[in-house]
Amino acid sequence: MAYQTVNILNVPVAALTMREAVAQVQRFIDDKENALIATANAEMIMNAQHDAALREILQTAELVVPDGAGTVWAAHHLGYEMPERVAGYDLVQALLKEAPKRGDRVFFFGSAPGIAESAKNKAEKLYPGVQIVGVRNGYFTAEDEPEIINEIRDAKPDILLAALGVPKQEKWLQKYREELGVPVSIGVGGTLDVMAGNVRRAPKWMQKAKLEWLFRGLLQPKRAGRLVALPKFVLRVHRAKKGRKR
Repeated sequence: MAYQTVNILNVPVAALTMREAVAQVQRFIDDKENALIATANAEMIMNAQHDAALREILQTAELVVPDGAGTVWAAHHLGYEMPERVAGYDLVQALLKEAPKRGDRVFFFGSAPGIAESAKNKAEKLYPGVQIVGVRNGYFTAEDEPEIINEIRDAKPDILLAALGVPKQEKWLQKYREELGVPVSIGVGGTLDVMAGNVRRAPKWMQKAKLEWLFRGLLQPKRAGRLVALPKFVLRVHRAKKGRKR
């Protein structure tokens, strides 16, 4: 599948539609690619500016999708085509919807105790026949990791959804990707919390108005400090554009 990759502050982000992203992920599954997929919003891209390990992971991941209006804006501001936002939550729902027809097996890993189980129950109601072959919360120590890896391997998922937060989820998946041997691994942030009903998603009008980041900040005051990354991101992208014109 041919698609353009846009360099946004040294992070290669795929310029593709949701439908194309789903097709690409399914191709990875069919080819047993052991692929790592990242969902890059402005905050993740800004984290990568000072976190060399995260930056290298994003630069070598099989697919980085534009999760966030800021990422799409940055591509357009730099003069590139970026057809639409491919939100991680929506990508997961699209994959789960198709999973029963394809026979894809899915493992939910992360979030607080009980969240993955609730997300599993929700998925099974929304997508009859979906195979959620394992769940595991994200509270663990280094001593627990061999057991977790064995649990995932034994479940033989086609898709591993890791909700450990950025950059922990990306680093964990990259560190153990060979041992896990899962065709597709995706860092999904708060997706399981939203599915479980523990966190509300922004209303449709705010999503369409590209204000989902603001809704999250208002709903979760703990995130307010992290929203500072957005104006910094805008300034960095603007400087990058000016630097290219020189």
